[in-house]
Amino acid sequence: MTSGKAMKDDDSKLFREAIAGATPLAQDRKEPGHPRPRPRAAFRRADERAVLDETLIHQAADLGVETGDEIVFCRPGVSDEILRDLRRGRFAIEEELDLHGLISTEARHAVRDFLANATARHRRCVRIIHGKGRGSGPRGPVLKKSVNLWLRKHDAVVAFCSARSAHGGTGAIYVLLKR
Repeated sequence: MTSGKAMKDDDSKLFREAIAGATPLAQDRKEPGHPRPRPRAAFRRADERAVLDETLIHQAADLGVETGDEIVFCRPGVSDEILRDLRRGRFAIEEELDLHGLISTEARHAVRDFLANATARHRRCVRIIHGKGRGSGPRGPVLKKSVNLWLRKHDAVVAFCSARSAHGGTGAIYVLLKR
């Protein structure tokens, strides 16, 4: 019985004998064909959108926001100065979305698309008009509560607060987006 090393040496010797008369091919160093495109997940965007939709589904009554209440939110690490400037309306409003007349599911899609477009276009500050909820009856301001929750869950949102009275007051909010 032959050892593994001896078999390997015999194989190498046989190979060298087999190629003894061969001549190497000339190399032209050309790349074959076009480079392949980078692989990407076929359903990545649809999956991301589905996850976002799931995180935005909620009960509007979860947040105790009433018609005249001010809304204020900022992520950890946002300076007091930035929040103060946002509340005072010192950021230029680059785009706005008016949700009047929309039902909650329509508004959710509108907010999602609006924020996606605003971040893609590198907007810093936008305004969303949700209304004061006076027509909502005993349910209170449904869209105001909903927008408050949706924005808290959106990664691109750094801070938001109720607008100044000249820009809609408690019926609208300024939204500060990541740069």
